[in-house]
Amino acid sequence: MSGKKVIRDKRTVAQKRKDEKRGWVVDETPELRRSVEQEIQGKVDTNHPDSCRSSMTLAQEEEAMARDIEIARTRARVGEQIETREAGSRQAVQEARQQARKRFDERAASVDRWQDPVKDDPRELLSQSELATVNRQAARLAKQLDGWTRAAIGRRLAERVADGRGMTDAVVDVYDELDQAAGTVIPIAKVGEVNRGEVSVEGRVEQLWDPSSPKIQNVGLLEDESGRTRVTIWKASEAPWIEEGDKVRIHGASVSWYEGRASLAVTGWSSIHFPERGRWWE
Repeated sequence: MSGKKVIRDKRTVAQKRKDEKRGWVVDETPELRRSVEQEIQGKVDTNHPDSCRSSMTLAQEEEAMARDIEIARTRARVGEQIETREAGSRQAVQEARQQARKRFDERAASVDRWQDPVKDDPRELLSQSELATVNRQAARLAKQLDGWTRAAIGRRLAERVADGRGMTDAVVDVYDELDQAAGTVIPIAKVGEVNRGEVSVEGRVEQLWDPSSPKIQNVGLLEDESGRTRVTIWKASEAPWIEEGDKVRIHGASVSWYEGRASLAVTGWSSIHFPERGRWWE
């Protein structure tokens, strides 16, 4: 062990020299240092506007206030310019969409003259008796075609009548067209007759069985008054789970074929709705 003694008392310069000659080590007064929290608070206090301006002259304070006002005006002016550009962009996009739609209608008019945007309404070309018959048939078809309004059906009937088709043929053509249109709920028995890859159906889940693959969420039979078909719900579709006895409406189901039979698959582009769920009065 060292024989040196540590003295922590404060001494005069002469006393310190005398102690050093004797071989004693004198510990100087420890240096006081600020903590991290004190340094941070000091910087905050130093940079605070009120702290800075307290040491300013009147001219410096007026200059700082003028600078703050100019900054606020610049920010407001920039904000107005951004809002003006956004409004102009929205208007330009809307005008571009209108022009694109007009060009599309003009091209479509080369195939179907009633797609011409400047063409008169075909119902204006019919006699009163023809128009009355069209309205009656449109009301009747509207009850059979889910998702189609009477006005939309009436216009299509009027187009065919104005082209010289008989009323019976016009009704059959319009029904076949709208009954198999994309998004229209069709009977399950007609799934294999539709000439497209996706359909919308509604029915009741008759039976479910264990999936043959871990990638399948549900698989079973869907049935309505016209028939039944197999439905596969893939886990990747993130569709809700179905149970036996549920009445479901599936939009955008993919049509596939297996051993000559049409079946449905629910993918990420499909949606499932439950018309009877939440009906507390039943």
